[in-house]
Amino acid sequence: MGQQHDGPAIGIDIGGTKIAGALVDAEGRITHRERVETPADDTDAIIEATARLVSTLEDAAADEVAGVGIACAAFLDARAGHVWFAPNLPWRDLDLAAAVTERVGRDVLIENDANAAAWGEYRFGAGSDCDDMLLVTVGTGVGGGCINDDRLVRGAFGIGGEIGHIVLDPSGPRCGCGNFGCLEVFASGTALVHNARELVESASPLGEALRARCGGDADRLSGQDVTELAQEGDGAAIELLEELGTRLGHGIASVCAVLDPGRIAIGGGVAAAGDLLVEPTRAAFAKRLIGRGHRPSPEIVRATLGNDAGIVGAATLAREGGA
Repeated sequence: MGQQHDGPAIGIDIGGTKIAGALVDAEGRITHRERVETPADDTDAIIEATARLVSTLEDAAADEVAGVGIACAAFLDARAGHVWFAPNLPWRDLDLAAAVTERVGRDVLIENDANAAAWGEYRFGAGSDCDDMLLVTVGTGVGGGCINDDRLVRGAFGIGGEIGHIVLDPSGPRCGCGNFGCLEVFASGTALVHNARELVESASPLGEALRARCGGDADRLSGQDVTELAQEGDGAAIELLEELGTRLGHGIASVCAVLDPGRIAIGGGVAAAGDLLVEPTRAAFAKRLIGRGHRPSPEIVRATLGNDAGIVGAATLAREGGA
């Protein structure tokens, strides 16, 4: 780790609908928050809004700011501060760090959002007592971040950790990345909602509670609806989460054949389902882990920082000079 500073660091998480920011102290605690809407489809406007948010947080800090870290969902080279491609933002081949630095008058660090979240969990959350961990984020898509021997695994071009795009079934549905049968098309929140809506539109009595929840209009059904029904004991909703967890467990087992983490933390919005997701993930993982029965097995746990993981991780990476 790089040199640490006592003052607060700024963490920013740029999403498709909002830009969230916070002051984060040296213990990973958020002491002040701000957020603005993301200007739609306008690169310069998004950069300007981000810079204004940084300035607002600097003004709110009682002590000198130790660093500024920005997390975003993108293929990027953190070392160069360069974004290759962002699926939910109009960014292609953009020197993001330089653009923000020019406006705020200080160096900024950028990082993939799942990598930043992994670092947050590693330093202050579910992985704070281990040296090698994998964070799997299950939300609209499936993201990942891996820490190996106290360092983020970024790869040669900064695109390491994209576990949502390992291929489970080459004959499966097309993924947003352009390939077929990626883990993300089977084990994301989007997949959960898609499968639930199919059940609503079918004639199966199994979908009765789901149908009632959305008034028969499948388009109104959300992932939260499925989770809540599962928590209330609805068999169909429980099965949908079991199916997702099974696919997730298979994918994680494949990743572990390469990375061999000591702990796997599951975060993201779908992780709110708790053991309804984690238990089938553990069961499927145990059946697919290479060398099972003759090797130590990593534990699978829920992430602990929730939606703050990316902000905390980005700020901490900035404070520590990267990882």
